[in-house]
Amino acid sequence: GNHTELKFILLGITDTPWAQAPLFMLFLLIYVVTLAGNIGLMVLVWVAPSLHTPMYFFLAHLSLADVCYSTVISPKMLAALLFGDKTISWAGCVTQFHLFAVFATAECHLLAAMAYDRHVAVCHPLRYVTAVSPRACWQLVAWSYLVASLSALIYTGCTFGGSFCGPRRVDHFFCDAGPVLRLACSDTRGSEAAIFALAAANGLGTSLAVLLSYGRVLRAVLGMRSAPGRARAFRTCASHLASVCVFYGTLLFMYLQPACRHGSRDKVASVFYTVVSPVLNPFIYSLRNKEVKAALGK
Repeated sequence: GNHTELKFILLGITDTPWAQAPLFMLFLLIYVVTLAGNIGLMVLVWVAPSLHTPMYFFLAHLSLADVCYSTVISPKMLAALLFGDKTISWAGCVTQFHLFAVFATAECHLLAAMAYDRHVAVCHPLRYVTAVSPRACWQLVAWSYLVASLSALIYTGCTFGGSFCGPRRVDHFFCDAGPVLRLACSDTRGSEAAIFALAAANGLGTSLAVLLSYGRVLRAVLGMRSAPGRARAFRTCASHLASVCVFYGTLLFMYLQPACRHGSRDKVASVFYTVVSPVLNPFIYSLRNKEVKAALGK
């Protein structure tokens, strides 16, 4: 009952007055481009028969995850920068964190599914049709959302299950686990350990699958006889790995460090996986591909 009356104050990225307007314009531009790029890609995959392949099926769901967790965070952040209203209700805070946890965790598993798809396509092309069948694609996507939903329930329960006291000032631009747990009155060591273990299982497990898959792809690429084809494939893999490293590196930095080491750098790291990564993914994974350009032209 008391929880429903709670209100938190999100301190935001910075409290410097002269920085509010430039940051608002920057993040508004990024958010608009994120929506346009990802929603445009989803529509394109849906209407273009040439893109009805496993790779673009996974990319469409990756775009959906990007749109969803960007929309969970960015509008509230933009409103705080523009109007200065930094309060958020307990229910709003719980909802924001839970939805963010669902779609961010789903993205980890979708990136692993995409890496598996590329590994089979390059290293085992004769088995591709059977190994990455439509049924297998739906199973991988369903698994991603199922694991993400169950994990998010645990993350949310551990974060908001205790009692809160003090100033209720969340030193972040959205309701994240670490800053919220620092406001709890009760002992949070068990919750922090559970979040750490689950984040390690989801983050390290899927990142290891991504790195192993792309490692085998790169080994196959380096064995190609055609120098132009090798260079083109290498550039593609390198750009994919760069995007993956930005997302996983900052995400794991946030959730796999001890609570005592959290500080001002957390906000910078969070900007990369909540704001920068969603706007980069359509350009890195799709808009540089000939198939997407041809479908867009038609």
